[in-house]
Amino acid sequence: MELKSNHSSPVLTDPVPGNKSRLGIHSNLLSYPQSNGSLSSGKYITIPRKKPGKLDDVRSNGWLDAMKSSSPPRKKLIKDFNIEVAADDIDIAYCSWMLKYPSALKSFEKISKNAKNKKIAIFLDYDGTLSPIVDDPDRAFMSDAMRSAVRDVAKYFPTAIISGRSRDKVYDLVGLTELYYAGSHGMDIMSPVSHTESDGHPNCIRSTDQQGKEVNLFQPAREFIPMIDEVFKTLVENTKDIKGAKVENHKFCASVHYRNVEEKNWPTIAQCVHDILKDYPRLRLTHGRKVLEIRPVIDWNKGKAVEFLLESLGLSDSDDVLPIYIGDDKTDEDAFKVLREGNRGYGILVSSVPKESKALYSVKDPSEVKKFLKALVRWKKFEEA
Repeated sequence: MELKSNHSSPVLTDPVPGNKSRLGIHSNLLSYPQSNGSLSSGKYITIPRKKPGKLDDVRSNGWLDAMKSSSPPRKKLIKDFNIEVAADDIDIAYCSWMLKYPSALKSFEKISKNAKNKKIAIFLDYDGTLSPIVDDPDRAFMSDAMRSAVRDVAKYFPTAIISGRSRDKVYDLVGLTELYYAGSHGMDIMSPVSHTESDGHPNCIRSTDQQGKEVNLFQPAREFIPMIDEVFKTLVENTKDIKGAKVENHKFCASVHYRNVEEKNWPTIAQCVHDILKDYPRLRLTHGRKVLEIRPVIDWNKGKAVEFLLESLGLSDSDDVLPIYIGDDKTDEDAFKVLREGNRGYGILVSSVPKESKALYSVKDPSEVKKFLKALVRWKKFEEA
């Protein structure tokens, strides 16, 4: 989504502390000094590294274990007395797991009861939540039925997409102008002009959307764009001979997909990423579902993005607000944690396999996400009737 701005890009600085915003984003946002300055001596510990190619680095630091566990194989489930019983012990564990993370659909009456007389705000991940996980991320399309469900939800509740993809890319995939979009795991947020403290943040610039409506762009990692571009080009070059590897530039972060890489070559791709990252102390690695993600080392994530959007929408610091976040990835856990603390809202994990989460509820797959969104709309219509 192309946005036009009459303002020059701001240079990140470490603002003067003391702002009382509950977001805590006005100071110490960056964990490292600015890129245009030399790194201060004494702040970093030099760790001797072995020569690349030995694959010892990625084994000792747990990268390979994290890669193998990032997307567990999905088991085929069978129906028995309206309970999903699996053909093996793992799916028996799934039934037990459901006791801790009950179905949001079966718990909808309880959720709607707590939502009565409250302002609901909806936050959605994209991949694996609105669209299925597919081998080619460029073909992760949401269905027309899902798009319709999201459009209907946005008629009744403020709705935002918070994705690891670039904001422009996720907007192109969703194609709904009535939503708010946050790309790069919340490091690129398009939010309404609200005249709140968030509007005055040094990383906010005024811009316009495709309809010419004035919006705020919040980009706390703007200074990292050249660095991410550099790393992206190096990753593309260094992984070009690894069959199945795919590298994407999400503007404020980069990702290396290994879903189509033979498992025997995972150590090679991990070591490749490791050898590049060791030269960039201001970047870090996170693991997604069969994807390695390179992100700036700043105190920002999807949970912070939720708080920022709530403040921008005028929905923070209020007991009559109920945020609901639906996502399937490890990066969504930061948002689940924010909502779980102080019982601020509901996190709903999308998963058909057992895994630990900060979410309160679960749904199996995008089809159940769609059913939940439709249930919300029906409930709201009934409430207003």
